[in-house]
Amino acid sequence: MVGAVPKKMRADIRAHRTPSDGRGRALRIGLISALVPLSLTLVQCGNAPNTAALAANSQANVQVVAKTNPQVASGDTFEDRFPAPQFKERFPSAGESFLQRQMSDFSPKRAVQQQPQPEQAPYKVASLAPQVPYQRPPREDLTTLVSMKSSAFPYFGNNPASDAPFLNISKGDRRGHRSYSGRVYWQDETYSDSRVLVHVPEHFDVRKPGVIVVFFHGNGATLERDVRDRQLVPHQITDSGANAILLAPQMAVDAADSSAGKFWQAGGLKRFMDESASHLARLTGDPNSARAFANMPIVIVGYSGGFLPTAWSLEVGGISERVRGVVLLDAVYGEMDKFASWIESHRSGFFVSSYTRYTARRDRELMSMLRQKGISVSEDMDGPLRPGSVVFVETGDGITHRDYVNRAWTQHPLKDVLVKMSATPALALTRVAATTPSASNR
Repeated sequence: MVGAVPKKMRADIRAHRTPSDGRGRALRIGLISALVPLSLTLVQCGNAPNTAALAANSQANVQVVAKTNPQVASGDTFEDRFPAPQFKERFPSAGESFLQRQMSDFSPKRAVQQQPQPEQAPYKVASLAPQVPYQRPPREDLTTLVSMKSSAFPYFGNNPASDAPFLNISKGDRRGHRSYSGRVYWQDETYSDSRVLVHVPEHFDVRKPGVIVVFFHGNGATLERDVRDRQLVPHQITDSGANAILLAPQMAVDAADSSAGKFWQAGGLKRFMDESASHLARLTGDPNSARAFANMPIVIVGYSGGFLPTAWSLEVGGISERVRGVVLLDAVYGEMDKFASWIESHRSGFFVSSYTRYTARRDRELMSMLRQKGISVSEDMDGPLRPGSVVFVETGDGITHRDYVNRAWTQHPLKDVLVKMSATPALALTRVAATTPSASNR
């Protein structure tokens, strides 16, 4: 038959084609096996991967890999292959360009003008109570020398006792003063020191009732050697605990002379106190306190030859209404009329005179003058010190004139006066510090 293939030939063809046809089918199966998963992946494009599926696949892969390569499988976990993002990867550090913000940056903003805030304390108190306001650390005692134009010297005016020039001696270019004893003291050596010893205790508070003690030293004294170091006047003021400060002008330098200098002049004490107010405000660090110092009560203390500037300050000083008290320490050598006049016209103040045998006659004369005026006089310091108190205290022979500022009717008499004064509210002096138990040893 034409075109027919013999049976034997067809069998040979099938036998020849079978191997190649098997390889083709295997190739087609392989392609299908590869394309099916790819088609499934393409279908899921745009969807987040299923975490559970990833975990399951990962577990299956681990099992497979564990059979073939145990060393790799032991460290090839889900966390190894898909590590969680670290904190530093999600939140940049402060040194990077990412702008750091606080929670307050996201709080609602008030459309008001911010007022400048006062300076805050460098600390906070861990308490439910309100925050403690800042307080200046306590200062130490301040004792210094300040030059003042209104201090006693230099003085170029007249001596009121003679109405003659105070500097009544000259030698070439030098000028001097011949004292009552006949001795000559030269102006450049004895009457040229304008310094004032200023003492402010560490506990002093200008905002509280206080007092200014004006101390007139005696003959043969200097501020540092005698008033500060030997008589311990600054120490007595601090140790009293009273809200008091000290002003002690240098009188005649280390000389047997009681001249009052500018305190002889009308208004001399007022000018001195007005100038001292600005100095005290500067020294205490509060310029606004000058007004308080300019109105603060005064206690004048005169020792020995200091009676003369004390008496003239009471008579012509110009601010006798501010003088709350007068203390004379073995100092009534004269001028009794001036002391009696002040006591009679200032019954809101107090007067204390303590004396030895050197001034006993004049003290008794002054007591007699006051009693004739109907003024009650006490002769001991055991009682309280009140407005209107007039006290004369005689001390025994064992008490020396030289040591009188340290020991009179008691140890440290100036301290005792301030303690008694501050115990009487009517005298307007505050105690702001405790004293030692020996405050009034007798």
